Amino acid sequence: MTVRVLLADDQQMVRTGFRYMLDAEDGISVVGEAGDGIEAVRLAGELRPDVVLMDIRMPGIDGLEATRRLAGPDVSDPLRVVVVTTFDLDEYVHAALTGGAVGFLLKDAGPALLVEAVRAAARGDALVSPRITVRLLRHFASAPAPRRDPAGAGLTARELDIVRTVARGLTNTEVAAELHVTVSTVKTHLARVQEKLGARNRVEIAAWAYRGGLMS
Repeated sequence: MTVRVLLADDQQMVRTGFRYMLDAEDGISVVGEAGDGIEAVRLAGELRPDVVLMDIRMPGIDGLEATRRLAGPDVSDPLRVVVVTTFDLDEYVHAALTGGAVGFLLKDAGPALLVEAVRAAARGDALVSPRITVRLLRHFASAPAPRRDPAGAGLTARELDIVRTVARGLTNTEVAAELHVTVSTVKTHLARVQEKLGARNRVEIAAWAYRGGLMS
């Protein structure tokens, strides 16, 4: 199955570079390009790509607003958006992930990580640039939100194992290998965890784990 990708970036050279890298991969095809946020939303609605690679600073509406329109909590049929930007700012990371993005990469992350982010998003996993992940998890651990008792969420022992691995940044495939279960079993557990916690994505699951004291 080919992963269909939409590129949204106001720089033609960036779009050309991403297209070159992604089209060279087996099973990935760039199906459209947008040079501003409004065009990105329009094309995404028309093409319904499997993954949208979204820049932040663009004309019209910025990538964060475009992400909210395509993948936000009020969207009934959200798309999988990976934000790819030059700007390593905490407020951008937070806005992108709470706005529904399933990944956040820096443009200097390199071709391998870009390709993996696309494949992860298509699988339903999330990928955030490693150096951002560490900072993000520290933020979760130190945030002044009330700490909740993990026992009060009604999670089973296996579901808590899943939560801990997700909070460490593992993908579904890596979780399955570590816990000796199938990927479909991991997905089933994750769906139940999200329902019990009221979490919209893996980032919110990780936040819950750190705030609840599950992670050291």
